[in-house]
Amino acid sequence: MNISQIEHIGIAVDNLEESIKYYEEVLGLKCYAIEEVVDQKVKTAFFLVGNTKIELLESTSLDGPIGKFIAKKGPGIHHIAFAVDNATEALKLAEQRGAILVDKESRKGAEGLNIGFLHPKSTHGVLTELCSKQK
Repeated sequence: MNISQIEHIGIAVDNLEESIKYYEEVLGLKCYAIEEVVDQKVKTAFFLVGNTKIELLESTSLDGPIGKFIAKKGPGIHHIAFAVDNATEALKLAEQRGAILVDKESRKGAEGLNIGFLHPKSTHGVLTELCSKQK
């Protein structure tokens, strides 16, 4: 597995519009994309900070992953994502090395990336996402 950088930090929010205002008006960042990922029941907003992105995540359904996360833990940091050459191969390697997988194969995520998650039970409490531009 070749991790090249932190791809993004995912932050669960109650209200995307209000959160975007904070990042733009208080921190001076610029939201460059808003996207809904229907199969993940989430609406996202992205900010670029150097080479790393901040991804705000608002649930579009209470039974979606972000809706459940906020109900249990409240808004806040949801996951850290690492850029890899091939998300599916990285998932397989992580499993061989002892990680519990949320996803056995990569799937399409926001910004057209292939994504897959490692379960926080095996990552010392941090939901970890592996992202690649190609499978």
